[in-house]
Amino acid sequence: MKKLLPGLHHEYGVDLVVGNGENAAGGLGLTPSTAQELFDSGIDAITSGNHIWVHKEILPYLDGNFPLLRPLNYPPACPGRGYWFRDNVLVVNLMGRTFIGNFDCPFRAMDKLLAEFKDKTNVIIVDFHAEATSEKVAMGWYLDGRVSAVLGTHTHVGTIDARILPRGTAYVTDIGMVGPMDSIIGDDANNVINRFLSQIPGRLSVGKGIVDFNAILIEVNEDTGKAVDIKRIRKTVT
Repeated sequence: MKKLLPGLHHEYGVDLVVGNGENAAGGLGLTPSTAQELFDSGIDAITSGNHIWVHKEILPYLDGNFPLLRPLNYPPACPGRGYWFRDNVLVVNLMGRTFIGNFDCPFRAMDKLLAEFKDKTNVIIVDFHAEATSEKVAMGWYLDGRVSAVLGTHTHVGTIDARILPRGTAYVTDIGMVGPMDSIIGDDANNVINRFLSQIPGRLSVGKGIVDFNAILIEVNEDTGKAVDIKRIRKTVT
């Protein structure tokens, strides 16, 4: 991130950078110091997912001044918040339920939030952290015309379906990861294969080597909130 973000800011004239940081701390979870590194690299807001609770020292920061989100549809008793609003832009973090866990309904949670922000802004970016492709696509169509972008995360493998839906919402099933290219979704390949063969659970180590940087660039009409363009950015870092 430190190597690439300044150049991308200059090349594309980026106004806002949102990054999912839930695996930034050694491949699992997020710590305060790792979050600060991401902010210092140029990320404006950090979204997350099911691994945000791994490192307990991050929990107080979820209720602090950090622009750090946990999924909106966790139970209300959980620390933190599921959205961030700044400079007329609403960033929302949602969690899917299929194959991933029991949470409140992300569709209804989003309906409630949109009702709360009615007439406050048209520019709304959604990180939908979900396992099932079908659930991600369903959310894209469900929110088409009501938000600026629905961007999928969690599976670490970038998809080729970046498009603008008929009513003006930019959509992609998965942005992809920033992580080692010669790996299995970021983890050391041999360790992952051994776990498949043995079925013995254990902590996996992050892979080494060239880093694959995946991102999605969205251009939004600030007056209408409709997406004007969506494109994939993919670079490598040695």
